[in-house]
Amino acid sequence: MDRQRLWDADGAGELDDAAISQSCSDNVLREIAPSISCRAVEALGDMLVLTMKEDIDIGRARYGCSCALGLASGWPQIDRAGTEMGGHWSNTPATRVWRDVDRDVFRREIQPLGRPAILRGLVSHWPAVTAGAQAPEELCDLLKAAAGGQPVDYFEGAPGLGGRYAYQPDMRGFNFERRKAGLDEILDRLLAARSLPDPPSIYAGAVNVPRHAPGLLRQHVIPLLEESEEKLVSLWIGNRGRTPAHWDLPQNLACVIAGRRRFTLFPTEQVPNLYIGPLDMTLAGQPSSLVDLHDPDFSVYPKFRDAISAAEIADLEPGDALYMPSLWIHHVEALDTFGVMMNIWWREGPPHLVTPFLTMLHALLTLRDLPVREREAWRGLFDHYIFERNGDPFAHLPEHARGIFGEITHERERLIRDHLLRTLSRT
Repeated sequence: MDRQRLWDADGAGELDDAAISQSCSDNVLREIAPSISCRAVEALGDMLVLTMKEDIDIGRARYGCSCALGLASGWPQIDRAGTEMGGHWSNTPATRVWRDVDRDVFRREIQPLGRPAILRGLVSHWPAVTAGAQAPEELCDLLKAAAGGQPVDYFEGAPGLGGRYAYQPDMRGFNFERRKAGLDEILDRLLAARSLPDPPSIYAGAVNVPRHAPGLLRQHVIPLLEESEEKLVSLWIGNRGRTPAHWDLPQNLACVIAGRRRFTLFPTEQVPNLYIGPLDMTLAGQPSSLVDLHDPDFSVYPKFRDAISAAEIADLEPGDALYMPSLWIHHVEALDTFGVMMNIWWREGPPHLVTPFLTMLHALLTLRDLPVREREAWRGLFDHYIFERNGDPFAHLPEHARGIFGEITHERERLIRDHLLRTLSRT
């Protein structure tokens, strides 16, 4: 299978509300939650739920309380996100938490929901997680031993940037520099920066593990996916920083090795409310939101209030993983002075699939500037023939009479590609 085709980037347990009343225990949790870990709050929540509703299923499918205790339960929100991101997020629910997830549970129960899921402790057994829990230096030694020696692309922002990687105000450039260095050098600089009162912002993202740290693949088995499944494995290394809200084409399993991570998540239909920047001049390959989630300017981005109302937040600790379905929009924060994450991207579908972003580009030449009436007529044709809103559009034809709209064989794929190449090459 063509790896480029697979990974081409787009841009270059519920509780019964009525059964649980507000209690003094709620107030206790609200007071102490901001000062203790996610797992401790969840443990307290488990005890309170058992006390008040003994017949509840507290198995693997539970709602987490990183930012809210019980997403759909009617419990009060624990304002962890609100205290750090601003009051606009104080009522944002938490992403659902699952525990003891194996491949069968993931495939049968989690993926079909089409929603993000926190997989608590999924990779807590990884050697890198163990090393990071001992000391950042121990983890750096492990990463250096696995490194391949080739230079790595990374971002560097001047002291005072605060880790918010973004466009310049005039949209003609970025507020950081793109540089290259060996993984060893980047790790050493991150360790040294931990003692600085105002360190530079350093971020090495999407570091290809097979190319730059092949030793990690031998030590860290990718959970939940078949070994033979086509996948792309990457490292994300840096100090405190924020990646703007963006989407990715593949499905994503983000595994935290060291440092806490916070994901603010939006369903794809929130794109109109997120004020996405240029699709062809991006920070790191993917179109991203222009809104500062810590300090949104509603006078410039008024519809962002609607995005907030649709958001959820996932707080992760080392050993945790987050599953994100394809095209879920996510803003990512590294909350500590040293953080490492490994993610796995994969796509499902027949091998002929390429990124639909190519279709969007083609539509700029064929659809966007049509008269409105014609464009709407084409919408109807796409709905019928591509999205199959009315069922199989060729159900009335035998397979041999469907032409290029039949099953995609190698020969039909070649015919379609040749036709597109010929037409797009015309001046």
